[in-house]
Amino acid sequence: MQQQEIYERARLSRDVRFDGQFFVGVRTTGIYCRPICPAVAPKSENVTFFATAAAAGEAGFRPCLRCRPECAPGTPAWNGTSTTVQRGLRLISNGALDEGSIEKLADRLGVTSRHLRRLFTQHLGASPLAVAHTQRLHFAKRLIDQTNLPMSHVAAAAGYGSVRRFNDTFVKTYGKSPRELRRQNNEEFDGSAALTVRLSFSMPFDWPSLLSFFRDRATPGVELVADDAYLRTVSLDGGSGVIECRIDEMRQIIALSLHGIETVQTFRAVQQAREMFDLDAPVGQIAEVLSKDKQLAAIARRRPGIRVPGAWDGFELAVRAILGQQVSVKAATTLAGRVVQRYGEPITLPASLSARDGIPGLSHLFPAPERLARARFNDMGLVTSRIEAIRCLSRAVIDGHVDFDTAQDPDEFCTRLTSIRGIGEWTAEYIAMRALKNPDAFPASDMGLLKAAGYDVAGPADLKQRAEKWRPWRAYAALLLWSSLPGSGG
Repeated sequence: MQQQEIYERARLSRDVRFDGQFFVGVRTTGIYCRPICPAVAPKSENVTFFATAAAAGEAGFRPCLRCRPECAPGTPAWNGTSTTVQRGLRLISNGALDEGSIEKLADRLGVTSRHLRRLFTQHLGASPLAVAHTQRLHFAKRLIDQTNLPMSHVAAAAGYGSVRRFNDTFVKTYGKSPRELRRQNNEEFDGSAALTVRLSFSMPFDWPSLLSFFRDRATPGVELVADDAYLRTVSLDGGSGVIECRIDEMRQIIALSLHGIETVQTFRAVQQAREMFDLDAPVGQIAEVLSKDKQLAAIARRRPGIRVPGAWDGFELAVRAILGQQVSVKAATTLAGRVVQRYGEPITLPASLSARDGIPGLSHLFPAPERLARARFNDMGLVTSRIEAIRCLSRAVIDGHVDFDTAQDPDEFCTRLTSIRGIGEWTAEYIAMRALKNPDAFPASDMGLLKAAGYDVAGPADLKQRAEKWRPWRAYAALLLWSSLPGSGG
């Protein structure tokens, strides 16, 4: 079946599985919609399909006010795109074009600006600037609909240089000012002191397994899983606060509450949370590949919608991975808590949390590399090799030899990491899986993976050979195998 025919059937049936995977431009109205739009379906000869909202916008279509394209599940960054486009999308999501240029973005990706434009047009149907523009526009529209923030704060949070530019963009795109759009919005706000943004995702979504993973590894003082919610302390451009994430499965959203975080940092916090909870995973494509393996298919039937847990901070995860070498998860959690209590930066809970019961233990930010580069770690139960590995990692981060930019080449990243004494292939792959969000990372030497896959005797080489069939989703295969182990909750 041709792609156009698949899209046409999905549009006419309003198939929720395709929500966010393509957009429908209606030539008679000049509007683009999600495939699940509740409006009367236009005639086939009057529609054009677009791979991304940015492509529809660049073609001259404006977003539908009824189905709200800005609320669609995120299009996966690696969904059918080249590696360069995938890395470029992540950089744009982190604000690379807010103040920079396409030339600088291309330099970071190791290509010419002309080639970068060509790749984006080929894979996404839109230029890098159009993607960045659509991203800002959709984010601002969500804040208008979902919050009671002043418009000046919405403009700043969405990366608009001025309120005037913000207003002009909305009038040009929607034919209405931001205030007019808010007045016609029927949503009610809860009135809490925290700013809450709703993050959409595609079903299925195995939130219980994801939350269990974070609960078992929650660093005391920094992270907390309580009442089916995940909370952690964060630092954004020198300011500190707390994020809180709760699921609403009926509405297919994660409610992200930002406590004590400056409004201007909202976009960055949202993007990091989306990656941390893997909200943009192309669940259909992953299932299609992994279901060809009978063992993985059986596990996936029991736990559909597996996600790869991300990391809020790459350095924090790397330290935690080193602490977890050759010890149990529980022991590593205890060690991480000791490191935080001694070297972390104490914080005061924001007012929106401090008055609440049942929020104990959130007390510190995870220590920065500068704090750990010369730390003694005495009387903490750490062996000398782990201490030296953490110190060396800290110095490598300070010197710029190692960074956790999600746009970098994963293989080069692992090579730099393993050049540090005390960091082996398992640790590097694990960090690449969670901090870089590399969907194909695979720590084949992990004893749990070997046992779950039945290769604990045969060894990593045999498991690697079998895992070739799981590319480019080996990280998800690893999570499925881990979830099948006794005591994993899977």
